[in-house]
Amino acid sequence: MSHTHLTLEERIVIEVLVQMGMTCREIATYLGRSHTTVSRELRRNSSKSGYRAQTANRRAQTRRKIPRHYRCLNQPQLIAYVDEKLHNDWSPEQIAGRIRLDYPEDATMRISTETIYRWIYAAAQVGDTSYRHLRRAHRRRRRQTRYGRGRRIFPGRIDIAQRPQAVADRSRFGDWEADLVCASKGKAALVTCNERKSRFLLLGKVENKKANSFNKALIPPLLDMPPELRQTLTLDNGAETAQFKELESLTGIRTYFCRPHSPWQRGSNENSNGLLRQYFPRGISFHKITEKMISNVTKRLNNRPRKCLNYQTPAEVFTQALRGALAI
Repeated sequence: MSHTHLTLEERIVIEVLVQMGMTCREIATYLGRSHTTVSRELRRNSSKSGYRAQTANRRAQTRRKIPRHYRCLNQPQLIAYVDEKLHNDWSPEQIAGRIRLDYPEDATMRISTETIYRWIYAAAQVGDTSYRHLRRAHRRRRRQTRYGRGRRIFPGRIDIAQRPQAVADRSRFGDWEADLVCASKGKAALVTCNERKSRFLLLGKVENKKANSFNKALIPPLLDMPPELRQTLTLDNGAETAQFKELESLTGIRTYFCRPHSPWQRGSNENSNGLLRQYFPRGISFHKITEKMISNVTKRLNNRPRKCLNYQTPAEVFTQALRGALAI
């Protein structure tokens, strides 16, 4: 079945077939359309003199130009319902869902979540205070930012799908994952970097979330590693990773990027970030974190036994790899 608008040619066919006495289902079968589409077309666009294709097409074109959220303004009962529930602190989604239960047989009592939000924000611009009943009480719609889209898809990035299989298998040492852990307040953040096989953690602090600060915190500890332990680095698509080419050239490491909305592709790093919250819970200001605190937390996590390592510590497993690399 087609899901496009009826064309003028289809409306001409409908006009002819209606005059021939065919039913909605017969016309729909002939056109390859749903019978509800034909029924709705006849109900909306027929006049006292019957169905006329040219008139119906003109009406449809005019109607299509009217935004849906303005069409609903012609339903006083619907407006009153939405207004009442909104002032009882119901969310637009709850209102749009509940109205179907309260008026199961009344097709005019239908409204979408998006339409309610548009009403609220439009009314707020002329002094209405209904927006105060929203969860966040924003007067204007906040600009939507999309993880991993737009300017964050950096030219030259290599997708994680092209990463060597040995990285996914954790069959070698020297493959890392890095991320930025942010606080709820302030610009300061923590740079975390984990070796995939050993789960060994490198941790540093930055005063802002800019790419040069990210590189400045990450490059020195990576350079302290033997070249054999600098194979790959997997990153997300945050703005802090924009200068990944510089990071590659200075460390010799090859970078790969997760797909947007897929932090699980850096599983070791995400798990480590979660463990950090035991010591740096949400709400804490990272500006107050000292280098000594960072060092102590790093030692604790690297010397904590892990079930996935047969209860060895990340430090023990990584030290074995480090000794092997230095012996080469």
